[in-house]
Amino acid sequence: MTIRDIARESGYAISTVSRALNNHPDVSEETKRRIAEIVARTGFVPNSNARQLKRQQAKSIAFIVKSTSNLFFADVLVELQRHVSEAGYDGVVQYLDENADELAVAEQVCREARPKGIVFLGGNIDAFRERFSAIRVPCVLATSVSSLLQFDNLSMVGVDDKTAAALAAGHLAGLGHRRIAMLGGCDTSYISRQRRAGCERALAALGAPFDPDLYGEADFTFDSAYEATQRLLHKKKPFTALLAMSDVMAVAAVRALTDAGLSVPREVSVTGFDGTPMARYSTPRLTTVAQPAAEIARASIVLLLDCIERGVPARTMVLDASLLEGESTCAPCAKA
Repeated sequence: MTIRDIARESGYAISTVSRALNNHPDVSEETKRRIAEIVARTGFVPNSNARQLKRQQAKSIAFIVKSTSNLFFADVLVELQRHVSEAGYDGVVQYLDENADELAVAEQVCREARPKGIVFLGGNIDAFRERFSAIRVPCVLATSVSSLLQFDNLSMVGVDDKTAAALAAGHLAGLGHRRIAMLGGCDTSYISRQRRAGCERALAALGAPFDPDLYGEADFTFDSAYEATQRLLHKKKPFTALLAMSDVMAVAAVRALTDAGLSVPREVSVTGFDGTPMARYSTPRLTTVAQPAAEIARASIVLLLDCIERGVPARTMVLDASLLEGESTCAPCAKA
């Protein structure tokens, strides 16, 4: 498959496809998303990216981003690109759909483009356990940390998801909430499992055991989270607070609750996760668990360059998350 094939399938001009693949700012996010979906589905490594990496392979790093809509990843990626550039390297970004096989793409990138290293933003921990050994270059898994992964060439940087999620659970319980709903990913999502476990453990310790019927399963997208919140409401099981596993999910939940005639936070408090700029500008401003995006990016590049330039073995860095109180949470009202 060539760039012409991608253009034919997407319906866009070759020049538009080329600019989208190279992340030009004059291409709309919707266009980039549609082209990224085709690239992810076919496992295609754009020839333009491969040629660029081949020309610059002595100073090139690949970024494999497993999401076209994760706003937190976007914040981290900006910082990653800045640090890579300051270190004298060229970065090439590969966007993948949520369901794409990031390791298959990484293998193809290594064969065709031979980057000096790879930074993964997002990834399936189970897939890494089974198949990461095929990747030989130094790598960093950014925003995810797992004791299940032990590879000499795979560093990890992120927060402890269990501990971070417990901050939100503790905040809601501390306000007096006992009927708390949760919005998160499916059971195959390692991060969702960790965050749910952290919340359940914290709530149990605080005398507010979690009701599994109040778990809403969704993708980390606006539409999916909105629909999941509607399903929770249709169960007719009352809750006074909702803990969402991302800011995107939280904003969608607020919209669904408001559309259902409920006041946030007076009738239902809502917390998010990530600490994206969107949380500060939403209405109401979100209470959220903030991950240190800039610090994650800086540490990821430090660890990667240590492996590339100095042969330092892979390391894991666990960073602190923090609770940012906004306007979307308060004590439950008396009638609740």
